[in-house]
Amino acid sequence: MDSFEFNKFAGALLATLLFVMGLGLFSDAIFSNPSPHHPGYDLPGAEEVHGADSAAAAPVAVPLPVLLAKADAKKGEALAKACATCHTIEKGGAPKSTGPVLAGVVGRKVASTGFAYSDAMKAKGGDWSYEDINAFITNPKGVVPGTKMAYAGEKDAGKRADILAFLASITDNAPAFPK
Repeated sequence: MDSFEFNKFAGALLATLLFVMGLGLFSDAIFSNPSPHHPGYDLPGAEEVHGADSAAAAPVAVPLPVLLAKADAKKGEALAKACATCHTIEKGGAPKSTGPVLAGVVGRKVASTGFAYSDAMKAKGGDWSYEDINAFITNPKGVVPGTKMAYAGEKDAGKRADILAFLASITDNAPAFPK
């Protein structure tokens, strides 16, 4: 093969690569893909309030029975989709490697399913009452220091009540809401 033939093949290859790159740039300019305004599940982070603002920022605590009386299980189901990243929610499901099954949790013994619970969770003992679940999803690491749960907690009491109503709806023979 002489140098003229080689130059034709090399030129064709380079022209093809240049055409493909140009086509990519042109299609990116025409078909833009904007990034979403909100992440898929906006998980709350740890919030800290310092100084004199902490007293002013402290919300008025509404008793859990009042919140549960107004709770909406459908809203709780939507909120629990964020929980599904680490937990199995469906009845009869197997625990995920990051969290136990939530179906049937209300009234169940703590650390009693086939999940590899932390030693701190095993030491907690007792049953999952509405009050216990409410406290735990408010601040998991504050209630059970050493828990494997990485979730920072749900600060909104109304959202927690909706989640509790949903958990009760997926629990067979769930205890009645506290009065």
